[in-house]
Amino acid sequence: MSKHAAVESDEIVAERTAKAAGQVERLTRWRDDFPEPGVRFADLTPVFADPEGFRAVIDCLAACAPDADLVAGVDARGFLLGAGVAATLGTGVLAVRKAGKLPPPVHTREYRLEYGSAALEIPGDSVELSGRRVLLLDDVLATGGTLSAAAELFASVGAEVVAAAVVLELGFLDGRSRQGDYPLTSIVKV
Repeated sequence: MSKHAAVESDEIVAERTAKAAGQVERLTRWRDDFPEPGVRFADLTPVFADPEGFRAVIDCLAACAPDADLVAGVDARGFLLGAGVAATLGTGVLAVRKAGKLPPPVHTREYRLEYGSAALEIPGDSVELSGRRVLLLDDVLATGGTLSAAAELFASVGAEVVAAAVVLELGFLDGRSRQGDYPLTSIVKV
């Protein structure tokens, strides 16, 4: 796949998505009461550690925005996804970091998690982001705060989020409703 990929048929897209979804469903490890009581954690580490599972996920995510000129992965598992997708598309990759991990100046956006609050940051002056077409990636969409905050960060610096994608969407938490006008793809929705 390249960033100049041809438009694909619905059948090809469905086959690729089904293949990736099968790998995610087979390999995801679920843990109750982690990181705190009442939260059910989806550990995608086994998916990423499996060469076939990882390749299927990367191919599926890369197809979400073949015309993006920058891939952004959200801290921390989004870094793995972002690097793989950027290499597939032939673009650069930018890590969207948790607060305090980048030297100043930075652009910051605070947001709420399903079990607390946090902030995300992107570089303030070392990477030209204005006018960039960004594919935004994260591993899980839960309440939607993380992905929404990352998209707001890019909009605030003049970049356009052309699509966002996640491996797993926890639909019962309604995080999709907090997202912007960009297309949002999830490989598996529970």
